[in-house]
Amino acid sequence: MTTAPTHERRDEGALTRITFQETTEAYPEDSRQALITHSLLQTQRLLTRWMRDPFTMLQAIVYPSIMLLMFNAVLGSSVTRATGINSVYGYAPMITLVGSMFGSIASGMQLKMEWHRGLLSRFWILPVHRASGLISRLLAESVRIVLTTVLILMVGMVLGFRFNQGPLAGLALICVPLLMGLGFATMVTALSVNAAKAPLVELLSLACSLLMFFNSGFVPTAAYPTWLQGFVENQPMSTAIDAMKGLSLGGPVAEPLIKTVLWSVGAIALFTWPAIRGYRKAAGTPA
Repeated sequence: MTTAPTHERRDEGALTRITFQETTEAYPEDSRQALITHSLLQTQRLLTRWMRDPFTMLQAIVYPSIMLLMFNAVLGSSVTRATGINSVYGYAPMITLVGSMFGSIASGMQLKMEWHRGLLSRFWILPVHRASGLISRLLAESVRIVLTTVLILMVGMVLGFRFNQGPLAGLALICVPLLMGLGFATMVTALSVNAAKAPLVELLSLACSLLMFFNSGFVPTAAYPTWLQGFVENQPMSTAIDAMKGLSLGGPVAEPLIKTVLWSVGAIALFTWPAIRGYRKAAGTPA
């Protein structure tokens, strides 16, 4: 009969015997089974860490929810009277995007911390699939974005947000911030692992804050100066907000959705290779 391996550790003079679980399934490091298993395991690690980190939870859920309530209280009545449409149909989609973006920024800053502390290097020398580190981050981001979107929309429903176009349109609505969030998360990952000292991720937070006040969810596009309307209408947050508004309240969906797909797929295509190359470099060298 085979026994599980043991390891002895001495803590403050006391000898502690630790028993490790015996390995029953050993996959080749570069096999598909290893990729799936290791990616899911690291995804669980990231989600557990984020849930235990107050900063990440504040950035992803608490801060956006407070912003939604604040915008509705300060500007909601004015926008509703001016447009004849409940302003929450613009604010709720806008805040779901804000939540997904700021959550990605928080996780990007944690990635830089793991790089500084040498954790990426330690994972890199373990017998795990090389691609599982990045894939697990995108999987964890996907779970976080969906949960954040659902929770913020629940707050929006308290303020009057409704899925007027039916359950299928509502499901498609949740996929919009997920798609855009994955593109944004790919960009944040690339910036995090390619800038050891430069505060690129922190500067990205400032840019997102500015975009939050120049989109079609904050106030209708027609309310902006004429020279600014073209930018507001076509920037990625506005296209996603317009698509989500059409999927909930009603209105054009195809054009803003196509623009959102182009923005998101373009970001993924542009930043995937820098993210892979930077992650390899970060895992092999200290920050």
